[in-house]
Amino acid sequence: MSSPLPVRDGVNATRLRLPAAGPWETALDYMLHRWGHIDPEGILQRFDNGEIVGADGLPLHRGTPLDEHTFIWYYRTLPAEERIPFELAVLHRDDHLVVVDKPHFLPTTPGGAYIQESALVRLRNELALPDLVPMHRLDRMTAGVLLFAVNPETRGKYQVLFERRAVQKEYECVSLLGSPGAACDGGAPLERFAAPVVVRNRMMKSRDYLLAEVVEGEPNAETRIELVRTAPHPGEDGSPRIRALFRLEPRTGKTHQLRVHMAGLGAGIMHDPFYPVLLDKAPDDYGRPLQLLARAIRFRDPFTREETEFRSRLTLREAPPAVQPTA
Repeated sequence: MSSPLPVRDGVNATRLRLPAAGPWETALDYMLHRWGHIDPEGILQRFDNGEIVGADGLPLHRGTPLDEHTFIWYYRTLPAEERIPFELAVLHRDDHLVVVDKPHFLPTTPGGAYIQESALVRLRNELALPDLVPMHRLDRMTAGVLLFAVNPETRGKYQVLFERRAVQKEYECVSLLGSPGAACDGGAPLERFAAPVVVRNRMMKSRDYLLAEVVEGEPNAETRIELVRTAPHPGEDGSPRIRALFRLEPRTGKTHQLRVHMAGLGAGIMHDPFYPVLLDKAPDDYGRPLQLLARAIRFRDPFTREETEFRSRLTLREAPPAVQPTA
């Protein structure tokens, strides 16, 4: 159902479903019941200013009966937000797509404490593209390539690619491993990744719980994991460790899939506050971003019919250095 109100300040109007019946005579009564303890004067002012509308775009008034509308729309009051000190870099822009490098810590879409400080709202405002929508999502803590559709008339062509799994994604991550021959309590031993590993299992993620879980049942999550390169890394207890860069190729897109799969192998991604151990919530440490990067995305463009690839220009700060050729 499309909103009768346009995007404002990069943010969509909020839709509210009114109950079909209840102890409320008017839409105003119901809104005061829901949010009157927060800002009753603000709610009254919105009605008086004609800022709450029905599906036809016409404003409601204080006496509008509850059963006159099923859905109503209004603009939220945006809270003050501290700017996340990282910028989006545009990798590509045409009549159909905007492709960006999303930094760590910036969410893809508005939610919770992050409204203006989301990739979607920033781009809508900076590029003056109010119809921009994301084609997929990256976790707030994950950086890398992110696609947005520009034109409502053509975005469906790209949505179909994602729905049919005709888009290939490549990620990179950095994990700590045990040195060759080491016991697993220092991290999975390096030998475990002598050949690529494929993880398949069934994952579930509840809206009411932070963590995704592996459960019994038909697999619905699959990732191919390949070791790229390593470097020595001194352990905090003085024991030798290995810092390893991996290439990850997910065949599915479950929430936290890569983080769960790496942790399940004993190679949890560096600076992950969720897996394998859920840490106490703390302010973001911008000096310790999750070492997970969406490196590339590939697909056959539905308009040009050409194989298309976009690659991130970002790097993972903990990644082992690439071997430099000798002179």
